[in-house]
Amino acid sequence: MAIYHLEAKVVSRGAGRSAVAASAYLSCSRLYNDYDGIQHDYTKKQGLVWQEVFLPEYAPQEWQDREKLWNAVEEVETAKDSRLAREFVVALPIELNREEQIELLQEFIREQFVADGMCADAAIHDTDGRNPHAHILLTVRPLDEQGHWQYKTEKEYLCMRNGEERGFTAAEFKAAQNERWEKQYPYKVGKKKVYMVPSEADAQGLARADKHPKSTRYGRQNPISERWNSEEQLAAWRAVWADVSNRCLERAGHEERIDHRSHADRGLTEQPTIHEGVVARALEKKGIMSDRCEINRQIKADNALLRELKATVKKLMQTVKNSVPAIAEAMEKLRGSMLIFSYQLRHIGIGKHNIGRRVKAIKPELERYTGLVQQIKAKSKECKNLLAEKKETPFYQIPKLHDLSRRIAELTEELEELNTEKEMLLRSLDCADDTGISSVKKDIAAMESALKKLEAQEAKYSAELDAALKEYSGLKEQASEFDAGELMEARLSIRGEKERSAVTRVQNAYGEKYDSLMMFDSKRDVANLLHEEAEAHSVREHLRQKQQTKTQRQRKPKHYEQER
Repeated sequence: MAIYHLEAKVVSRGAGRSAVAASAYLSCSRLYNDYDGIQHDYTKKQGLVWQEVFLPEYAPQEWQDREKLWNAVEEVETAKDSRLAREFVVALPIELNREEQIELLQEFIREQFVADGMCADAAIHDTDGRNPHAHILLTVRPLDEQGHWQYKTEKEYLCMRNGEERGFTAAEFKAAQNERWEKQYPYKVGKKKVYMVPSEADAQGLARADKHPKSTRYGRQNPISERWNSEEQLAAWRAVWADVSNRCLERAGHEERIDHRSHADRGLTEQPTIHEGVVARALEKKGIMSDRCEINRQIKADNALLRELKATVKKLMQTVKNSVPAIAEAMEKLRGSMLIFSYQLRHIGIGKHNIGRRVKAIKPELERYTGLVQQIKAKSKECKNLLAEKKETPFYQIPKLHDLSRRIAELTEELEELNTEKEMLLRSLDCADDTGISSVKKDIAAMESALKKLEAQEAKYSAELDAALKEYSGLKEQASEFDAGELMEARLSIRGEKERSAVTRVQNAYGEKYDSLMMFDSKRDVANLLHEEAEAHSVREHLRQKQQTKTQRQRKPKHYEQER
């Protein structure tokens, strides 16, 4: 079914990324980066099905060549931590054919980005026909009408006039000078540096500490760039992607729709799934179960049952009639729903236990690894210093040389032991070397995130079970006017059918993951929750007393006849 996914990223040189490399990746091509002299080759990457460069009206036409476009971006951005580009990754509706997907993407890019003055580099990837998605790379610096880059931020000088401070750009300051505004410079006042205007400093005979005038910390942002970088603009883009996609789905005759809003904003009680990632899906293709994919399967099954059960309970409470068969039917249906809720809670509890146990097992080893790395680093530094000291010690200082040699030997032995322990820890964490630790940290973060998801799911099912119990209590109170034995007999006559129906629904949701022992425990949980043993005993006692009363009434006329 159509899903909503729009992920926004920033390609920043400070994070070690390159706009040329990002373009080469999305276009599966080989591009040379003039900035750092690196050639990025992604020609072996599979899955490219369409690509195109989009330019606004004033952009140089030579930028249709993506290598020239992104090298122009790399050239104008001179800072070592510059923001080079903005990237979107969007999921394309699988219901649309390829031509419709391309038309959707082109419409979105032209209306939202190109019309607003951005250059866009886009491509569609789809390796297996089941995950069509698009990469959109956008320029972050506006263009003027001559096709030249505008500033992203401009120097803003803090100027003074009659005790008032105000910020001016270089162009604004030319006019402000005529109105007696002055820049502030640092001057030496004793041992301190104080900002003041030149006219005041000259009157006191102060010397300027340096030539740089006082300015705002980040400068003045270009209004266009400021709007592009705002949270409000990102929210607008997210909403427009949903609108454009839904228009295309409707135009193609499909009923499916996507929604950019979160589950909470939409008032949904369902739990959203977690991001799986390409590594997890690759493991699944090889037949290896991934924790993330398994968690998503559980969440999807839970959500499907939750939707069905909530609809059933709502419909049930609307159709209850004041009769023994109707009350019995309602109570047993509600009992079946509670049986499913109980199974779900047990299933979620086991998932939490398994993930929690893995986190609990891995975390201490990871902490031990971090401690070992710190120890190795400290002792290696100490050993290096001792070697340098030994090298500089004259040969005739024999006692000192012996002492240094002994300490170096001890440190070398300790380092060997620490490195051996570290290698063993790496093997226990399934890491070939130190570089694999980052993956372990990511896995722990993912598992901790999954635990939070399962806890939220557990809270929702607990709330639904509490609501079902409340409805059950209402039905029980409503049934108090009926004969308890008659009601129990009616309920028991249909209980087997309702239980089988509940079990079938769980089996359909979980397939091979269904656990009959867990269902047995869930039935016991529901029986305890509804105090069914005590209720059955109470009904038996009621029937016994009723039978006794009936027997006494049957005997009384005989005695009466004998007396007469």
